[in-house]
Amino acid sequence: MDKRENEDEDELNLINAEFESIIEGLSLDESTPNTYLDELDQFEKVNRFTPLAIPKKSLFQELRDARNAFLKWFKNSNNQNPEDGASI
Repeated sequence: MDKRENEDEDELNLINAEFESIIEGLSLDESTPNTYLDELDQFEKVNRFTPLAIPKKSLFQELRDARNAFLKWFKNSNNQNPEDGASI
């Protein structure tokens, strides 16, 4: 059992040594006003997509456009534009 305990102790020492080497490189100085997360937030605010403003239509204009689109689809009996996916 001593050999097993010795191996466990060696493994713990190795893990502790690796952990210590990782934290040695870290700086706990918080004197900078911005952090990496602040920079990411600022990047998102600057590079945000703003969609174009679509002009609003009245209800009458919407109904007229819908009617015209339906009639164009319905009267396409010779299938002039097959790429639009609408055929009877």
